[in-house]
Amino acid sequence: MTDGLSASAARVQAALEASGVAFEVKEFDVPTRTAKEAAAAIGCTVAQIAKSIIFRTQGSGRPVVVVASGVNRIDEAKVAAALGEGLGKADADFVRDRTGYVIGGVPPLGHAETVETFIDSDLLSLGDIWAAAGTPRAVFRLTVDQLVEITGGRVIAVA
Repeated sequence: MTDGLSASAARVQAALEASGVAFEVKEFDVPTRTAKEAAAAIGCTVAQIAKSIIFRTQGSGRPVVVVASGVNRIDEAKVAAALGEGLGKADADFVRDRTGYVIGGVPPLGHAETVETFIDSDLLSLGDIWAAAGTPRAVFRLTVDQLVEITGGRVIAVA
């Protein structure tokens, strides 16, 4: 199933297959780095893009993934309150080192190390959603219930 996929997208496809739920990574000839670009390439709404944003905890320096609707701006204070630790921005090197992926292609699973995951409650009102799949040109389709299942993430209000 990973034939023809880039190495990073193939890693995501393998992680998806290991989750036990059938998903298919799709790579595009156009960028899907931003929620707007991804929605245009897929033909869905920007809200249906489940963007994975990586933060760095202020105390322990560990990575935290927030999977949010493409139309939402994440309120770091809400996530920090749920986490019980302050959050800071993660730079490109931190994201790559801790997840194994570049910004704009970070999937919600299959990271280089275990990460705590929070899922935007606004995604619950949507049917199918689309998440990044390892590169700024790769995505896969799933439901929010599947997202919660494969990530073990906590659903909270993030916006």
